[in-house]
Amino acid sequence: MSHLSQHRTLSRRSVLQISQGAALIALPSVLTSFAQAQTALRLTPSQSEGPFYPDQQMQEADADLLRYGNQTYSAGQAAWVRGQITDVQGKPVSGAMVEIWQCDHEGQYRHSRSSGAAPMAFQGFGKVQVGADGRYAFRTIKPVPYPGRPPHIHYKIKLGSRELLTTQMYVAGDTANARDFLTRRLSASERGLLEASFTRGAEGWQAEFGLVVQA
Repeated sequence: MSHLSQHRTLSRRSVLQISQGAALIALPSVLTSFAQAQTALRLTPSQSEGPFYPDQQMQEADADLLRYGNQTYSAGQAAWVRGQITDVQGKPVSGAMVEIWQCDHEGQYRHSRSSGAAPMAFQGFGKVQVGADGRYAFRTIKPVPYPGRPPHIHYKIKLGSRELLTTQMYVAGDTANARDFLTRRLSASERGLLEASFTRGAEGWQAEFGLVVQA
């Protein structure tokens, strides 16, 4: 074999070895990206804001919807609703603002088209800013139905000036969920992402409802 042929053979072998080495170096990052794609969480489906986002001047809008000013709301079934706000990789969305609003035990919202000017003991609306763990907690009532809608709580998630998500939470196991004009547009698995189970505990009714957003 000539020196030129030997040189070409060695060159091809060197290129092949370099290519194989580069592939081995790149493999971990490729596998990591694949694993991340496989474990990405599903985004919480969005839902309409509805007509009853509070339009009344409020004295307060904290996380305890059972106390409003000097009034204590004792009707309905008291409940804690908790959860975590994360992105699709499961990372908590630190600093997100969580707003909820819902009707009282008689189906009245804190809105001029619902309760009118009548005073309400039920705060009906609350907001909290989550910390580094992304968790929130509200003291409220177990949601109730009203004509045309199953029990639900409205949610809005914001981060700074950005609105990340508007949706609604439903009570798991309620047969009206599948018939609702909003939820029946969803698949069963999508509907499941919007349902929370209420259970009895030491603190009364409790539900855990996590939300996954595109942060």
